[in-house]
Amino acid sequence: MDITTIVGIVVGIGGILIGQILEGGNIGQLMQITAAFIVFGGTFGAIIVSFPKEDLINAGKFLKIAFFNEVVNPKEVINEVIGYAQKARKEGVIALEKDARNASDPILKMGLESVSDGADPVLVRDMLETKLSQMEEEVKRGAKVWESAGGYSPTIGIIGAVLGLIQVMQNLSDPSKLGAGIAVAFVATVYGVGFANLIAIPISTKIKLKAEKNFLIKTIMIEGILAIQAGESPALIERKLNTFCLDEEEAQ
Repeated sequence: MDITTIVGIVVGIGGILIGQILEGGNIGQLMQITAAFIVFGGTFGAIIVSFPKEDLINAGKFLKIAFFNEVVNPKEVINEVIGYAQKARKEGVIALEKDARNASDPILKMGLESVSDGADPVLVRDMLETKLSQMEEEVKRGAKVWESAGGYSPTIGIIGAVLGLIQVMQNLSDPSKLGAGIAVAFVATVYGVGFANLIAIPISTKIKLKAEKNFLIKTIMIEGILAIQAGESPALIERKLNTFCLDEEEAQ
């Protein structure tokens, strides 16, 4: 579980609710089912129109990236690659065919199979980098769904506010109905802006940032596979791959 995501959402929403109480209001005043239907129904309708089914599925699938720590330790990946390099050094690259079945990542599996088949190094690099680009595009488009939801919801909130004010204007002769219309008008705006800035956009940002680290890991895998194919020594491969870890530490 990524505690920062949970804490951030709780602190953000909690701060708004506490502020409401300190202003003399109560939390119940922000509970408007009509406003929720308008804002969340309208927002999700907009993103369904905007994106194909595959992107919507990916948006849900990649949501777990924001809430769970699934970033692989680069040292573990390097050790796995070095194990393959040592085996290839002793038994030849063709011996890696069996290891490919139990590889920890699809990139490693594809690379080991290609190397054991004796594929051209340029072709292997192209295949692996193309696969990596496809993965990056999937994550980017999945994160874009959440980012777009954060863009749509404030506008849908304004629509909710206008609808509420329409009800107010139509019932000026009946003061008992004015409060409900005004409440929907303002709460819809709060829902739209709050959802965008406390949930949708931050989740999109977290998905993209965590994905960058995962793709660095996959780059390490690609470079390791190509080094094995080139016949480099395990010690040299380890030193080469460790430079990626140093770059990551400096970036942090």
